[in-house]
Amino acid sequence: MPEIAEVETVRNVLKQKILHKKIINVNILYPRIIESDIEEFKTVLVGNEFNDILRVGKWLIFALKDHYLLSHLRMEGKYFIKNSDEELQKHEHIIISFADGTDLRYHDTRKFGRMKLVLKKDLKNTIEISKQGKEPMDDSLTSTYLLAKFKNKRLPIKTALLDQEIISGLGNIYADEVLFAAKINPLRVAASLTQEECERIIISAKEIILKAIANGGTTIKSYTSSLGVTGNYQNYLKVHKREGKPCEVCNNKIKRIKVGGRSTYFCEYCQK
Repeated sequence: MPEIAEVETVRNVLKQKILHKKIINVNILYPRIIESDIEEFKTVLVGNEFNDILRVGKWLIFALKDHYLLSHLRMEGKYFIKNSDEELQKHEHIIISFADGTDLRYHDTRKFGRMKLVLKKDLKNTIEISKQGKEPMDDSLTSTYLLAKFKNKRLPIKTALLDQEIISGLGNIYADEVLFAAKINPLRVAASLTQEECERIIISAKEIILKAIANGGTTIKSYTSSLGVTGNYQNYLKVHKREGKPCEVCNNKIKRIKVGGRSTYFCEYCQK
C-alpha cells in the first residue's frame, strides 16, 4: 500500500505534469470508485483545471476552482499520464482527459481506491480529513501528544501506529522501520510506553519519512513506478521484508510475525 512517502512522491510528480491543463472529458469505467454523484463529478471537472495538489496523510487533494477532489490510492491505486490516443489498459478505471491530448488515468487492480468531491469550504469538516492525526513532520507531533493518545490503548504499539487518527500517513512498512529505529518491540502494549519512548518514535518517524520522500518512496509489489519515478528507499529498509536475513545491528536473524493481521518484521534482540 502506498504510504505517506509514496503519496508525497506521486503528488510532487503530478504537480509537475498536470497543473493548469484544461479538462475536456471524464470517462468513468468503474463508478464505485467515485463516492460523489457521478454526473456532478463530471460536470465539476469538465472545463475546469487542477490549480494545485495537496496532501493530508495518505489522501491526495486536487484543487479545482471551488472544489477539492480527494483521492485515496488504498492498496494498489496508481496514476498514469498517457497520450489520449493510447489504448485503454485493463484496470484503468477513471480517465481524465486534457485539452493538450493527454490523459490522467487512474489504475487500480483491486478497485479499492476512492475519489470524492468536496467544496473547498467544507474540506476540514469532511470525515476523511477531520479525523487525520498528526503527520510525522508536524512540529505539533510531540511526546506529550503521543503519550495521551496511547494512554488507554491496550493494543500492540504496531497496531496503534497504523491508526491514522494518531499518526497520519504511516503504514505497515514505515511502522516496522520506525519501531526498529526506536528499539521498541512491536508487541508492546501501546499504553505501556514511556514519554522517552514516544520521543524516540517521533524522532525515528521524522528521519525515516524524510529520507523515504527524498528517495521517492519504497518500490515494492504494491507500489511501483507509475509516473516514471522508481522509489529507492527499499535499499535502506532495516527490517521490513527482511525475514531470515541478519540484523544490521546485532547480526541475529530478522523475524516475521502477525500483529493485528499485518505481517510485521522486527529483531527480537534489538527490540526486546
